This record gives sequence, structure tokens and C-alpha cells, in this order.
Amino acid sequence: MSDTANPYAAQAHARAQAGTRAEAMPTVPATAAVDLPAGVAAQDVVWDETIAPGGYAGRQIARGARLRLTDLAGDASASLLLFNAERPVERLNIADTLKVQWNGYLGQGRLLLSDMGRVLASLVEDTAEAHDAFCGASNEASNARKYGDGFNHGAHPSARDRFSLGVAKFGLGRKDIHPCLNLFKPVRIAQGGDTAIDIGPYPPGRFVTLRAEMDLIVVVANCPHVLDPRPAYAVTPLRATAWRGPVTPEADPIRNATPEGLRAFLNVEDYYRR
Repeated sequence: MSDTANPYAAQAHARAQAGTRAEAMPTVPATAAVDLPAGVAAQDVVWDETIAPGGYAGRQIARGARLRLTDLAGDASASLLLFNAERPVERLNIADTLKVQWNGYLGQGRLLLSDMGRVLASLVEDTAEAHDAFCGASNEASNARKYGDGFNHGAHPSARDRFSLGVAKFGLGRKDIHPCLNLFKPVRIAQGGDTAIDIGPYPPGRFVTLRAEMDLIVVVANCPHVLDPRPAYAVTPLRATAWRGPVTPEADPIRNATPEGLRAFLNVEDYYRR
């Protein structure tokens, strides 16, 4: 084994790792990504990364880009934050997202709305149809109660603490961590008002594709759902792939599906009319 306490040996050891691939890591350059969605050209890929169990990732993507999140092994749990990249004070508002669309359950054709009445993203594809807009992110205390510890740099990190690392890379702090959308773990409100989760696991390969309706900062944490009843810290890898795409045209069916949604799109178009 090399003596990495010696700077020259440490340099040699580090350089020997060139070309090594781990299960969870970004593809650099993103255009080298393989196994892309049908019809996506490698030169259009702007982000490709596998997010480890308990991991997180963040990226800025442009208006019109598509972002696919794929549950690779059937037990991923993606908690999602969205911000207007130009003015991050504008961010995903889960309450308005549900209220404006008269629906508590999000899926294909639905919108993710900001706290300023604009569409941040549209759900253009959804093979999972299993999400949660009610429960928010796990935290250190909830993980400690369940797993014995919830330390951010331990074996059982929480989604909220992973968010804190993700948003920091964009100059944001804990105060900017807003209520998130949880993907791939469905929560329903029972007749008596109780929350009921179907934890799976599910068949591998389920995915959600978002279309960015504004320039976005996207932060994703892949940690067990806060309501996951299993005693083990159970979560599997998540893949994020984003590629360039056209801005939503006026005739788009999602844009025109409801008067409330159309108004949110008009607010976006007015924002960019500068």
C-alpha cells in the first residue's frame, strides 16, 4: 500500500484513480452519458449523475431543459427543491401547487408552481404515479428516533440536512429550504385524515420527467421517506439526467389544460418578456 502521508506518494495514488467508476457519481462531461432516454442526443445532455443512497445533488438548468429522475432499483426516495435560478427568493410552493390545481396528488400533466404564481416546471412524463406532496423532508431528530442517529455525516443522514449541503453550493442557507416534493413514495390521505404511505419497493426503472419552465436551481436528496416504517435505512440509487429542450410553445396541451395553469404560464412568459 502506498504511503499517502508522503505528498509524492499521495499524488501518485490520486492520479492512479483516473478512470475509476463508482456506482454513484456524476458523468463528466455530461455528453459522455450512456443509456439515454429515447430521442435524446448525447451532445444535448447537460447533467447526468447517479445519486447514492443517502446522497444529494444540485444543478442549475435552463428554461426548456428536461430533467428525468429515475428510480434505478425500485426503492429510491427523491426529495425535490426548486428555485428560480435568477432570483432564488422565488421557489417551489407546495401549498399553492396543490391549491391552484384543485388536486392533492401530482402526476403527469401537473405543474409545480412558485410562490409568485409562475410555473417552475411541468411533469411531462410519469411512469411512477406514486408521490407525496404532504409530508416534507426527514430531519436529524426524526432519523435519530428511527435509526439511533441522524447525524448529517453519519450512516443515517436526513433529507433536510442533505438539502442544507445542496443549497449551500448556490449561496443559499437553511432558511431557504422550503417544503419539498417527495417522488416515488406515495402518500394518501385516508378517510379519517391519517397519512398512509405505500413504501414499496417497486419495479426498477420508474421515472419522472420534468420540463423546466424557468431557469432553475434543482436540489435533490435521496434519503428514506420520513414516514418509512422500516427499521433499516432503506433507499437505493437515483439517476438524474437533464438535456436541452425547447421552451414550451403556446399550443402546448399542458400549458392550456386549465385556466389556472394557463395564467401561471402567462406569468412566466411575462417575466421573460424583457
